[in-house]
Amino acid sequence: MVDWNLAVATATRLVRPGPEVSRDEARAVVAELRRHARTSERHVREFTRMIPEGAAVPDTPVLVVDRAGWVKANVAGFRELLGPLLGRMQDRRAGAPGGAVLGTVGGKVTGVELGMLLSFLASRVLGQYETFAPAGRDLPGSAAGGGRLLLVAPNIVHVERELDVRPHDFRLWVCLHEETHRTQFTAVPWLRDHLEGEIQTFLGATELDPATILERLREAAQSFAGGRPDSDQGDEGRSLVELVQTPEQREVLGRLTAVMSLLEGHADYVMDGVGPAVVPSVAEIREKFQQRRASGAGRLDAALRRLLGLDAKLRQYRDGERFVRAVVGQVGMDGFNRVWTSPNTLPTKAEIAKPADWVARVHRKGE
Repeated sequence: MVDWNLAVATATRLVRPGPEVSRDEARAVVAELRRHARTSERHVREFTRMIPEGAAVPDTPVLVVDRAGWVKANVAGFRELLGPLLGRMQDRRAGAPGGAVLGTVGGKVTGVELGMLLSFLASRVLGQYETFAPAGRDLPGSAAGGGRLLLVAPNIVHVERELDVRPHDFRLWVCLHEETHRTQFTAVPWLRDHLEGEIQTFLGATELDPATILERLREAAQSFAGGRPDSDQGDEGRSLVELVQTPEQREVLGRLTAVMSLLEGHADYVMDGVGPAVVPSVAEIREKFQQRRASGAGRLDAALRRLLGLDAKLRQYRDGERFVRAVVGQVGMDGFNRVWTSPNTLPTKAEIAKPADWVARVHRKGE
């Protein structure tokens, strides 16, 4: 169904080269990022109080990678997550006339398309906690059932130069954000399984009928082209990804959006909370980085962000950070940390917008 090797080959061929650095400079960047990752772990634990002192947590690796390494890691993650869905689709296609031939051709087409998408993203991601990293595939160091933290060195160098900020400060600032994600998943054992369950529910609701998928794509294209002026569906501003979903998928996506807003907003809140004490130029970095997030990199970049739903991710940072800040302001850090008690204490999408509603629900008298 997907030619994964072709996806990697396509992405690595198309991805833009990173900034020019000498071999010695590259080694120095890698070494500094590794040091900052270790330092960030202590800072994040002290600030969030999510992990009691002396408590044992899973040891997940930190890998400093280039753009090709990020592509390989994410293809491995896609294979892990999409396996059940692609298996169902392959079984269905195998029984159809010419299914084997169509599968081979379709797999190559999908591989090229995925590779093109990854080549676009590979030059933009600064870091990532790879939650669903498969053990021992493509990149060393992943543990069975655990994740791994990826820091994309060329992208970090590119952005720090673009923003004209202090490299040492910017690298530590990025590491604080990504280390917060690692802490979230190592300190909350049920979080990974909960997210995977929601994602598999989302994938399980995928329409397998080609005619239905084509019809949804046609309607989506019309909405973007203004072909449904009488529509009352409020499709303006929604991505193509959202428009081709089933009603059940949209319900699941609402829950996933709330969780991702919490995780991203929490990481931003921690990054800025720790920052003033250890990153002298944090105010300058934050201001310039926010401007960069808002502006994108031109019209094509803006169109692709909307098409792929990446603008929604930018909203997650803002909405989630406001939620965390408001809750901590009302009930303190320990009161906020009740959000990690169970899936039932996670905020809903509506509560992300109205933090007081979450406080009222989770901090009811007697709980």
